Amino acid sequence: MGLVGWGRYARHGLDLSLRDVLFGGLACGWLWRRDRLEAEVLGLCSVGDEALVCYSVRSGWDLWLRAQGLLAGEEVIVTAVTHPDMVKIVQGHGLCAVPVDIDPETLAPRLRALEAALTPRTRVVLVAHLFGGRMELGPVARFAREHSLLLAEDCAQAFQGPEAVGDTVADVSMYSFGTLKTATALGGAVLRVRDRGVLCRMRGIQASYPVQRRGSYARKLLRALGLIVVSWPRPYALLALVCTRLGYDLDSLVNGAVRAFPPQVAEARFFGCLRHRPSGPLLAMLSRRLGTFDSGRLARRASAGERFAGRLRMATVHLGGRSLLRTHWLFPVVVADPEALIADLRDRGLDASRATSSIRVVEAPAGRPSPTEASLMMSGVVFLPAYPELPPQALDVMVDLVDSCASPVARESVTL
Repeated sequence: MGLVGWGRYARHGLDLSLRDVLFGGLACGWLWRRDRLEAEVLGLCSVGDEALVCYSVRSGWDLWLRAQGLLAGEEVIVTAVTHPDMVKIVQGHGLCAVPVDIDPETLAPRLRALEAALTPRTRVVLVAHLFGGRMELGPVARFAREHSLLLAEDCAQAFQGPEAVGDTVADVSMYSFGTLKTATALGGAVLRVRDRGVLCRMRGIQASYPVQRRGSYARKLLRALGLIVVSWPRPYALLALVCTRLGYDLDSLVNGAVRAFPPQVAEARFFGCLRHRPSGPLLAMLSRRLGTFDSGRLARRASAGERFAGRLRMATVHLGGRSLLRTHWLFPVVVADPEALIADLRDRGLDASRATSSIRVVEAPAGRPSPTEASLMMSGVVFLPAYPELPPQALDVMVDLVDSCASPVARESVTL
């Protein structure tokens, strides 16, 4: 029997209310001044004329690379665990993505791996802050400066409020407001760009893009409404039961519902999807979410995650346990038998998955070392529900089950 009788808590609590969805629906029928809304969004983030609003982080990353004018065959060092589309964009520009291993406890790149990846063709270092925490950028920034490299930080999973956007040591800082993200607007991104010349070129390129269709944004709102309703414990349990009876994969269904861009499409279509400007309704929603940012909920989420982490017998089973400013957008653990833990949690009314996030390990190009530490880490990962709406007894159940699965094999997988 589950924690709520016949019900199941979803793996991820959407940071969006029914009122927000209603606002978005009304916004689709209003004529907006897009330039005024964009200025409003940037003003709320206190970034002034150092930033721009993009359709998504992937759109902004593509735009930034276009503005840099890098040459085919040049290299971008990337932290070994990231969203595969970020790598796809690198490769689409004729560049080579070279992964470097990360420390499972801090989720920061290993300095020795950065040094080993460096070649005369290296031009950029891209780091991803994972799971709601931040890595210490100082060592990576020093490495980048010493070798005259550009430093890009992907903060898609690490938004911690509009008053803290961008690290001063990064050349570009990218924040996402996609469906599963903190303060979601169901799309949109804010990029803080340090080089004014690059920012000007980015604005010029983006001005040539078509604007997102209002109908496209309206469909996202409808999907979000469905996700909010179905993520309540009883409807979610019913969805899981239906999937089991009909032979559907629940993970694929849920992940497909929140995916921003179609997977496995031709490169031309992929970049065509990226290269849009955010619509007026999306900008209006983004302004609303930033202007009404719920710092209290973020603090409760961080507190719930810290309480859970503090009760685990083996601290090393928690990925990113020594990262900075942890807000626990996701709570990943590494265990010896991930499938057994998932099954036990679901039997007790708690959803968990190995695929809550689309991030994965970057494959090394021919002749370059594979990120073995990251691969081993991700081979045993399970993403747990840890949002503040979970009842206290849910954390009790998860602590017991994770501790029972955290064999020495799990410890080896995260400490090597």
